[in-house]
Amino acid sequence: MHASISTKNQEARKKFLELEIAKLQAQLGEGVDAEAIVKRHIALLHRYNEAKDATQLASLKETTIRQIHEDYDLKNDD
Repeated sequence: MHASISTKNQEARKKFLELEIAKLQAQLGEGVDAEAIVKRHIALLHRYNEAKDATQLASLKETTIRQIHEDYDLKNDD
């Protein structure tokens, strides 16, 4: 069951959100693509997690990351 929201409240909420968007865009800077920033951040998180996984595997096997790369035929940049 959905609660009904008056048209007046909907309009007030819409204006509030539009102002919030404008404020955040101003903080970010004009012409800056927030989506591109998020995509880059996600890519960096993936790289970090891969490096963390490799170090945990090496630690678990009591070896080096270099040896893990050799064991799994990975390139140095992987």
